Amino acid sequence: MTTGTPTSPYTRRRPSRLRRYLPLGLAAWLVLEIWLLTLVAGAAGGLTVFLLLVAGFVAGSVVIKRAGRRAFQNLNEALRQGGSPARGGGNGLMMLGGLLLMIPGLLSDAAGLLLLLPPVQKAVGRLGESALERSLRKAAPGTLGDAFQQVRMHRPDGKVVQGEVIRDDGPYDAPQEPRPPLTR
Repeated sequence: MTTGTPTSPYTRRRPSRLRRYLPLGLAAWLVLEIWLLTLVAGAAGGLTVFLLLVAGFVAGSVVIKRAGRRAFQNLNEALRQGGSPARGGGNGLMMLGGLLLMIPGLLSDAAGLLLLLPPVQKAVGRLGESALERSLRKAAPGTLGDAFQQVRMHRPDGKVVQGEVIRDDGPYDAPQEPRPPLTR
């Protein structure tokens, strides 16, 4: 039965590998964290594990606070000088490291401590940049890769009109769909 509405030109795509395997990976990570905590609790005692978890939470909160303060100082300094903030600086990765320290578990603590090291931050930053560049290059038109094709028109009175570039590669005299009236 047809309803008269046009069918969607977009077909449903298969979910990406990341969407498919991320829940399984998180579950495996959770089981491994619990197993390691019970292993350490059996060897060193429950109080030691509790103190490790509290120390990780406190250290993570200190790291996040320090990284946030540093990012705010960089922003203030850049605004005072009239420029834009320096790119990178590792504040985001330091905050991620602090967050991983705050999450209860020994694997997350180890990953958080690794992210606090400057050489690891630089390597992870380069990997992240290259992955983002690759995904933007592969992006199909109409997705995130096309989001940067925007136009700003400066009118004579000083107002800025922001718009979007729309490319129509079809013939100009092609029949268009009838549009509903603007007033009723």
